[in-house]
Amino acid sequence: MLRIELARGAVRVVILVSALVLGSLAQNSAVVANANPESESKTAGVKGVKPDVKASSKPAEGTVSSDDPQIYHIGVEDELGISVWHEPDLSSNVVVRPDGMITLPLLNDLKVTGMTTRELQDMLTDKLKEFLKEPQVTVIVRQIRSRKIYLLGEVIRPGTYQLNTSKTVLQLIAEAGGPAPYAKVGSIFVIRQKNGTQVRLPFHYKKAMSGSKVSDDIVLQPGDMVVVP
Repeated sequence: MLRIELARGAVRVVILVSALVLGSLAQNSAVVANANPESESKTAGVKGVKPDVKASSKPAEGTVSSDDPQIYHIGVEDELGISVWHEPDLSSNVVVRPDGMITLPLLNDLKVTGMTTRELQDMLTDKLKEFLKEPQVTVIVRQIRSRKIYLLGEVIRPGTYQLNTSKTVLQLIAEAGGPAPYAKVGSIFVIRQKNGTQVRLPFHYKKAMSGSKVSDDIVLQPGDMVVVP
């Protein structure tokens, strides 16, 4: 009888220990199960949500920067032809005044310097909608007088030159007849307006003449002054 009671007590102990172990395992499983959905949710959120795409500061392919010196911008003394389709009374040739303005019928004075022809065309079309149902405007550049460069110092023909096509310092000096006999060709420089301040760009005449590097010959921009001491 004693042995039977001991055996029964041992069985009860084993059952109790087993129950405690199983309960602990079940509790741990529940904790893990509660933690995993949150983790999976975060992971799913990272995978499912696209990252924010910041706008690039670079221009789109195929576009040209408005700061490109080769792009024409309307300037003082330029002559423009403004044509409004089927409206001859509103069409005219105008010269940009020193104040940067032009005068047109119905629209009066308009500031146009610094604009491209397309920008001016769009502006006129928008303003004429007050008077016409579907205005169609064309802007033609008849004569460019605003794109000027200046050559000073020891050259055969110093003075003001038009920059209506791409031109380098060597090409400008050649157009002016070349350096004078006593010109200091090793000290030539270009004065350029940049962000409201004057910048001095040294020009290496002999290097440019050698043709070893295209970059040695500076491409001129409107308003540049080339000084040949």
